[in-house]
Formats: sequence, C-alpha cells, structure tokens
Amino acid sequence: MNRNLLLYSLGILFLFTQCSPTPEQESLSIVIDRGFQRATEQALLMAKELENREGELPRSTHPDGSLSTSDYEWWCSGFFPGQLWYLYENHPTTELKKYAELYTGRVENVKHLTNTHDIGFMLYCSYGNGYRITQNPDYVEVLTTGANSLITRYDPAIGAIRSWDWNKEVWQYAVIIDNMMNLELLTWTSRITGDETYEQIAHTHALKTLEHHYRPDYSCYHVISYDTISGLPHAKQTHQGYADESAWARGQAWGLYGYTMMFRETHNPVYLEQARQIAGFLLHHPNMPEDKVPYWDFDDPDIPNVPRDASAAAIMASALIELSQLDPSGKEYLAFAEQQIRSLSSPAYLAEKGENNYFTIMHCTGHLPGNSEVDVPLSYADYYYVEALLRMKELRSRSE
Repeated sequence: MNRNLLLYSLGILFLFTQCSPTPEQESLSIVIDRGFQRATEQALLMAKELENREGELPRSTHPDGSLSTSDYEWWCSGFFPGQLWYLYENHPTTELKKYAELYTGRVENVKHLTNTHDIGFMLYCSYGNGYRITQNPDYVEVLTTGANSLITRYDPAIGAIRSWDWNKEVWQYAVIIDNMMNLELLTWTSRITGDETYEQIAHTHALKTLEHHYRPDYSCYHVISYDTISGLPHAKQTHQGYADESAWARGQAWGLYGYTMMFRETHNPVYLEQARQIAGFLLHHPNMPEDKVPYWDFDDPDIPNVPRDASAAAIMASALIELSQLDPSGKEYLAFAEQQIRSLSSPAYLAEKGENNYFTIMHCTGHLPGNSEVDVPLSYADYYYVEALLRMKELRSRSE
C-alpha cells in the first residue's frame, strides 16, 4: 500500500474509533432497539429451524456446539414461546404471532404434569403471556389446569411446594429457590377464578422460603430439605453453586425476581423489604464485575478466572426494573439494570445474526458443578433479556 494512503487510512480509523460512542455513551434507546432487532432476527431463525421438527423446543448447545433441544417436559420448555410473545408485543407482526402460537401449543401437555414444580415457568411464560396479550379464552383452561397440577405438590404440614423428587437418600422434601418463580401462576389463577386457595399457597410458600432459605446477609441457599415429620429444615445446600454456603448467582437472581413479583401480586410489605435486601446484597457485592454480569457464583475462589452467567444478569435486570417502580427509593436499581442491559446488548454477550445456534445471548452457565451447560446460550437468558428490554422500553415511554 502507498505510504501516504496507509497513513490516511490509519488516520480515518483513529478518528472513527475516537468518535464512535462507547456502550456507556450510546443512547439507551439505540441499545434497546438493537437488542430487540437482534433478538427478533435470532428468534425467527430459530422458529424456522425447528418448525418442522415436531414437538421440539430450543434449550442450549451440546458440547460439540450443535443445537440442544427438548420436548415439553423439560423445565425450560416455555421460555422460547414466551420470548416470541414478548417480541410480538414489542412489534406485532403476523409472522411473530404465528410462531408464538405454534410453539406455545407445543407445551400444552404440561398442564397435566404433577411430577415437577416448574409448571409456572413452563406455562405462565408461554400461555400466560399469550393470554395477557391476546385474551385467547382457550389459554385459560390450560393455565388453570396447570395450576391445579402444581398445587398437588403442596404439603400444608410443611407449608411449601415440593421441588425435586430425586436424591431421596439426602433430601426428604426438597424446595429450591427457583420455585419462587412458579408462584405467579398461582396468584394469577386466584384472580381469574376468584378462588383464594392458589394465592394462599403461594403466600405460604414464599414466607416459608423467606424464613429458611436466607442467610443474615440476604444471600440464599439453593436447596432446603424439610423433615417431613417436624416440617423444619434438616439440610441446607447449594446444589448448583460452588459450595453449600456460597452465593450461586442465578439462585440470588431467582430470589430477587420472586420477591419483587410477590410484592407486586400481594402488596405485602414483607416481600418488598426482602426484595430490597436481596438487591442490596447483589448490587454492592465486592465480587460483582464492572460490567454487572455476574460470575456464576459470587464465592468461587478462582474469580475472576471463572465463567460468567449472563442468564443471571438478564433475570436481575428485569427484576430490578420492576423493583425500581415499586420502591420509592429505586433509582439505584434502575441505573444498575441499565448497565446490565448495556452489557448484554454489547458484542461481548449479544450474538451476531445467524450465530450462537440462533440464541440471542452468549456466555451463560447452567450447572457448572455437574459440567452441564457451561459458557453456552440458554433459552431463559434470552427470555429474561427480552423481558428486561420490554420493561425498560415501556418505562421510558411512560416518562416521555
């Protein structure tokens, strides 16, 4: 290359890099629009990829990099349909609605399952969003039938919904923090049917979890196993985290989201205070990275040389946006969520179109101790990322 031309090209490159806004300087509206555009592109590519593969739903990637799918019985089955509903809500098109309805239909049989506590994840994210947006009366039967299936796992002597049925040599009655996320199906069912039984079960479960899952610093255990005779805990563990006493990042995010949601649903100030305290633990944790995308466990001694969990960041961001509107002192929550959205919408975590097996978000961690789904995309990361985008966009539109 001619020397003068080379110098000219380098000068242009220098000016471009100096003038291009950093993620922190970029307009949040542009960030949100980019996130929605990429999520929509990826979701439609995914929908077309699996359209003729009957009953299949996206899950993650295999160790060899190929697409991992599931049927309706996997706990993540409702997230992709729910993501499609959110994308349709943001930009209603015939194509998005067609695929939202198609993939929602693939999880209908969940309504009869009584061997899982994850019915709220599976049905409320899919059919719940579908009903909220379209008012399709057929969706009500699926949701209420599913709620009745879910409460078969409730034991009034313990006051909680049983999560897992396996590992019985260790756990008598296992309840995991994730189960907080399934309670919204029950509060909704009480409203739609007028039967307070469902909300009362949700309330009792949330209070039991608050009492026994949380440590004095407002971090939480993953699993509490209750003695079936006394109804008191006999084991406190963190199955998917670094150690029993560690703060597994996604578990902390489930709790933040769950108690924020329970305050919205019940207006019980106990839940608001719990959400505030959990948020305080997370926002001010010394091991929270600068980009606000948590390491998979806050207490892994090898930090910073450990995997991130972008799914935890997406869940946190969505919860913090809502909490900021429920708590009068919530400006800090909103600012933190904005930082997370900016990070997740940057090239570090936002996949390029057509890559990442058509998932939107990269660098999530499912179950590191089990060497399962480590540094991969996860369907629930995409779901809560899009939910966070939608909540932030709606909030900004109301303030304009």
